[in-house]
Amino acid sequence: TLLNQDIISINYLKNGLAIAKTGEVPIEQIILLHYYLGKTYFKLKQMDLALNHFQIIIKFLENENIEIKNKLDEGQIVISDRYLESSIVYQSVQSDKISVDWVKDINKFVGFPDITIILDVNPKIALARKENEDLEKFEDTSFLDKVRNLYLTRAKQKSYYIINSDDIIEIVQEKIQKIVTDKLKDLI
Repeated sequence: TLLNQDIISINYLKNGLAIAKTGEVPIEQIILLHYYLGKTYFKLKQMDLALNHFQIIIKFLENENIEIKNKLDEGQIVISDRYLESSIVYQSVQSDKISVDWVKDINKFVGFPDITIILDVNPKIALARKENEDLEKFEDTSFLDKVRNLYLTRAKQKSYYIINSDDIIEIVQEKIQKIVTDKLKDLI
């Protein structure tokens, strides 16, 4: 029955959170576990439990923002891998029920970066660079094509830098360094 499937899902997701306590699970995955638990509890009309998981997500995002703000207040340069755009793109592409606006709204406490650089790569090339045993469940070409298209659409709308990362790593690194160096000259 559907109720049994939901109970199995809840147990599975709770086990995932237990593993996450080891510290070896990326924060994005922990947030997704809380999101799916919240969504399942919401579906079961257990609103207090659903709200608890959604509040945990907000707390994670607030804490990340505070940590970054403290570093910036100290005059440090913060370089972040997969920041706000990653949340917006990956979460909204996963389901038709998750809109870009909704993801932006739950991330409203997150600061905006001075520079966003999109490293564009053909999904087939990206997957070929990885070992099969290292592939995550979302790493298939159809999903990654959707991710790439939304990244590129948003990059054009927001005037983000786009670097073709099909090239060898040294060329890509040179392009990134030039963008960052030019931006730092403007800020200093």
